[in-house]
Amino acid sequence: LSSVGAAMRRPFVAANWKMHKTVAESVTYAHAVVPLVEAITDVDIVVAPPFLALPAMADALADSRIKVASQNVHAASHGAFTGEVSLEMLQGSGVTVVIIGHSERRQLFGETDAGVNAKTRATVGAGLTSIVCVGETLEEREANRTFDILDRQVRDGLAGLSPEQVATQVVAYEPVWAIGTGRNATPDQANEAHRHIRQQLVSQFGDSAAACRVIYGGSVKPGNVAELVGQSEVDGALVGGASLDPTSFSEIVAGSRSTAI
Repeated sequence: LSSVGAAMRRPFVAANWKMHKTVAESVTYAHAVVPLVEAITDVDIVVAPPFLALPAMADALADSRIKVASQNVHAASHGAFTGEVSLEMLQGSGVTVVIIGHSERRQLFGETDAGVNAKTRATVGAGLTSIVCVGETLEEREANRTFDILDRQVRDGLAGLSPEQVATQVVAYEPVWAIGTGRNATPDQANEAHRHIRQQLVSQFGDSAAACRVIYGGSVKPGNVAELVGQSEVDGALVGGASLDPTSFSEIVAGSRSTAI
């Protein structure tokens, strides 16, 4: 089933800058990256700068095919939540995509599957695209618990969505042990995990959920992206450090086209 749908799943590549770049640096990047990727029309391209740079990035990328994403959001529409940002605020800044439940949010800031679900349901309900992050730690992988962890995170994180909604979202598989470590899952390991995630989606939501794109995050670089995205179940990449340089990121976008050919 999923291999049949693979040809229909358009590659999706997202740059997650984390806590890097000032507003001015972000705009400089935007102007540099647009001409590097403008000819690549068969890949969905997303950049997630820090909150402060979102409006300026949306302006700078307004005439391009690159969409602007937020690295986080609060599930509530408004309220006494000091330091938080709502979906309405993001939409007003030109954001159309939201990263939810990144492993750093889970590990460093205590985010739970229930919290991820609240954010995801709010994001999808507002008409934005969510990138829901899932993945196991090294300890969980060594204990042969990878599939159990992925099943729980997908099941609980996407609970309450309709099959039609799930089909239009993005799930990012990030093996926590491969993020920022220079290690990455082998293409076979990545494909196996992606296949399992898609099987869970279909089991939970029905066959239409096979259209949900599952992308890989974990030390993706220009040198390894084509082999990773060339796997039948890998639909793109969530890129951290290697996305901070526009040339490097454009090479990753170009390398992700292998699934579209």
